[in-house]
Amino acid sequence: MLLSALAFAFMGAMVKIASEQGLPLLQIIFVRALISVFLSLVDIRRSGAHPLGKQRGLLLARGLVGFLSLIGVFYAFTHLPYAQATVLQYLHPVFTAGLAFWFLAERPSSSTLICIALSLLGLVCMVSPYFLTTNTVVIPITALLAGLGGAFGSGVAYTLVRKLATTEHPSVIVLYFPMVCIPATLLLGSNNFIWPDQMGWLALIGVGCFTQLGQLSLTKAMQTDSASKATSLSYLQIVFAAGLGWLLFEEIPATATFIGAGFILMGALISAGIPSKPQKKAHASSR
Repeated sequence: MLLSALAFAFMGAMVKIASEQGLPLLQIIFVRALISVFLSLVDIRRSGAHPLGKQRGLLLARGLVGFLSLIGVFYAFTHLPYAQATVLQYLHPVFTAGLAFWFLAERPSSSTLICIALSLLGLVCMVSPYFLTTNTVVIPITALLAGLGGAFGSGVAYTLVRKLATTEHPSVIVLYFPMVCIPATLLLGSNNFIWPDQMGWLALIGVGCFTQLGQLSLTKAMQTDSASKATSLSYLQIVFAAGLGWLLFEEIPATATFIGAGFILMGALISAGIPSKPQKKAHASSR
């Protein structure tokens, strides 16, 4: 999960660079999906696994839910102030813990609950300056629902990954997401695609490669620990992103960012330092 959070932070930086090059968002998603398909198929062929997997209905559902949640998150970021959209996005570990408890019979440990609480506290600290400087406006209900739907969809996707990780190869699980994204992005935005320059191509390739690394690491983490504990560590992506913003974009972190990062790191250390109780897989699989 540490590697996954770092990879997704780098992916976000590459998305920002690609956007600054004038590349449309759907084109970025499309190229990312193409690279993911290629890398997944190479790994699947090397491992000898069947590319379509065993539980194909659940795999397709994971890809569809992942794509819809991505659209919801991006819609919220384009129609809401940054702080509110960020808070909504990082509600997904809370949803994941609830869904994993309900559908997989995974009871979150006390360390996981402490990690989620400290991470939410840290997130509030990090975005509080944006709340203080944003004028009071009426929040669009559609954007609010899209942000909540995106976070909930991410929780559903992560829960499905945890369910599938017991029987499917990680690259097979990852493959279904771009299988949905490629036709969807072509249908919705191919008319606006442009030919990138050299920097644009480097950024797009970086988006695809770091996404693949992040998703594979996430799937591997789901195979070795509970969904709630694994996703609770995803808050570290905020810390990594703040560091990359400073190194790559000269965005000087505010004092509130350092305080918030401290809470998030404290939660991660507590979650990682206390082992989870063994999951009752037989009981979970009966659900």
